[in-house]
Parts: sequence; structure tokens; C-alpha cells
Amino acid sequence: MNITKVTLRPVTMNKVCAIASIVIDDAFAVHDLRVVNGDKGVFVAMPSRRLPNGDFRDICHPINAEARERIQQSVLSQLEAEGGVEAFASRIGLPVEA
Repeated sequence: MNITKVTLRPVTMNKVCAIASIVIDDAFAVHDLRVVNGDKGVFVAMPSRRLPNGDFRDICHPINAEARERIQQSVLSQLEAEGGVEAFASRIGLPVEA
């Protein structure tokens, strides 16, 4: 599995600093991955929806740790190439935490 394209757009939603879209093997697109600036660092959360009972369920997700790592590495590498979390925060006028 190869991540052949990653696009990011800045957002203001709690700790979410960007929304990512990826293309896998130039054949399959996944939208609305969340790039979260959490207490333990930046990570990628899969697209999800809220169930009627308030729980969340992933719409799609990697089946194994290797696939999850490839997705996360590709998205976070693109984030760094575009200036990192601080650059995304400043694009939408958020204060940058030290």
C-alpha cells in the first residue's frame, strides 16, 4: 500500500489543526482524516461519525499497525513539509502555544 497523495487544509475544531485527504495507490481516496494536536503529540484520527447513542464509529480504518503507521507517517510528513502545526494555526489566526 502506497500513499500517493496527501492534501491538508487548516481548521479550527478543538485540538484538530488540519483535515487531511489521502489517495492510496492512485486508486482510492479517503477524506476527512483529522490531524489532532493532542496532549501526547500530533496524531492522525480516522474519519468517523456519531451514532445515535453519542458514541463515535470509524467510517474506515487501517486493518493492521503497518497500514496505520504508513498513513500517519505520510500525513505528518506533509504537515511538516507545510510548516508544521504552528504554520497551520497561524493560517487561521489561532495563537500558537509554546
